[in-house]
Amino acid sequence: MQINRVLLTAVGSVLLAMVTIQSGASLAKQLFPIVGPEGTTALRLGFAAAVLWLVFRPWRALPQGRDWQSIIIYGLCLGGMNILFYLSIERIPLGIAVALEFTGPLAVALFGSKRKSDLFWVACAIAGILLLMPSLSSTQGLDVVGALMALAAGACWAGYILFGTRTGKQASGGITVALGMTVAAVVLVPVGAVSQGLALISWEVLPLGLLVGVLSSALPYSLEMVALRNMPTQAFSVLMSLEPAIAALAGFIILSEQLTLLQWSAIGLVIIASVGSSFTPKKAVEMGV
Repeated sequence: MQINRVLLTAVGSVLLAMVTIQSGASLAKQLFPIVGPEGTTALRLGFAAAVLWLVFRPWRALPQGRDWQSIIIYGLCLGGMNILFYLSIERIPLGIAVALEFTGPLAVALFGSKRKSDLFWVACAIAGILLLMPSLSSTQGLDVVGALMALAAGACWAGYILFGTRTGKQASGGITVALGMTVAAVVLVPVGAVSQGLALISWEVLPLGLLVGVLSSALPYSLEMVALRNMPTQAFSVLMSLEPAIAALAGFIILSEQLTLLQWSAIGLVIIASVGSSFTPKKAVEMGV
């Protein structure tokens, strides 16, 4: 009974983490008309870094010497992932953007496998992506720039996984993400400030920016840490594979974003590929922040 309760808590933590991060993304999208994707990214990273410093107190175990190189690259990947994702959801629905972004962790998992059976999951992912690609002959097609930005965010997510794994060997997960978030904030908060000016610090925007930072980064990351301590990594990965569907539902409920049956089918293929890749041995697991 105790084991079941612990596992139930872990599963609940993963599901709540996905709901909060996609709710945060939906809320962030509503800030775009006021401060744009650049300003929203600056608010998210700035507030998230501040909260994570308070929670994990990384000054107690700062990296030394060359260890900073991996931290900096990890932070740049984290920042790139954030701003490219926000630039993408400015142009395309949230659920589609998350599905395309998922190609990053999928690639890390599948390229690290030598099993021929994993080619099926690669085919599912490619089929899903092709279904989401715009038709050049259709005025209703998916925005090409938005789709490419989501794929670029996925590439940054892959770098975030690879360098996050490397930096995780040098410091605890909480300290690593706090430092990485700080690097991302140092680079992108000035970009948002220059882009949006005083609008970024208006009383209309700051509370929403804090909420986005907590919902999109600080809270889900903490919940994922609770889950990883209490459930197998493979089970964690399978559950996280549901994130594109949760993102699509959040987009529908909060943003009234309607998806076609074809687009839902494409998201389903990406989820199938992600679930299948979760059974790849020694799969690296680091979910987006």
